[in-house]
Amino acid sequence: MSNSNLTLADLQNSETSETVPPSKPAASKARMSIPAQKNKLLVFWISAAVISLDQVTKWLVLKNMRRGQSIDLLGDWLKFTFTENPGMAFGIEYGHPALITVFSIVATGLILFYTVRVGYLHGAYQVSLAFVLGGAIGNIIDRVFYGAILYDTPLFVGKVVDFIHVNVWRGTVADGIPYFGGKFVALFPIWNVADMAIVVGVVGILFFQNKFHEKADAMKAIDEDATADSAAMSADAAADDGAATTLP
Repeated sequence: MSNSNLTLADLQNSETSETVPPSKPAASKARMSIPAQKNKLLVFWISAAVISLDQVTKWLVLKNMRRGQSIDLLGDWLKFTFTENPGMAFGIEYGHPALITVFSIVATGLILFYTVRVGYLHGAYQVSLAFVLGGAIGNIIDRVFYGAILYDTPLFVGKVVDFIHVNVWRGTVADGIPYFGGKFVALFPIWNVADMAIVVGVVGILFFQNKFHEKADAMKAIDEDATADSAAMSADAAADDGAATTLP
């Protein structure tokens, strides 16, 4: 009798192991973990490369140029002009420098969180976010430390070093143009490597966002199906357990 009971238990265990597949959510996470880790490293290296190039070029400008100096590269079209920007990107001034610095740090933190959280779903989209992240950190370094290092001012009130001067057009905008009408505008303002990286990243985000959201929606649907299947399997298992307990 004991041998018969052992045989029945063995059969039940064998059937259970054969009929119950591995949890789909767990399998999905296992498949995603390795690519996600690789993509996080990609974000780190791209951002680090942008920050390094940005800071090296700014250091060269600080060591070899004086404020206001211009070096012609392609006539009036392209030159290096050393300026310091207390405001936001491209010379836009809005609020106290310390407030701009704090806002930049908070925004960069959100970008980092978003990049790590969901950016891995689409490689090109994540690369674009990495460019934005690297550029933002590059300018934050200027705002936080450059004032204290160069001019003995408090932290968080430093100015951003700008030097890439692309003089496409300068002039007064027609009065009928909203907001800019009657104002003197220079296209483009003087900027730096960090600003360039931010522009490249934003363009990439706009270009790849549809593909990113399509993939995100597909992954969400897969997770929902896996969750529904897991719930159904749990319900079936509970029903089988309930039926087994009622047997004499």
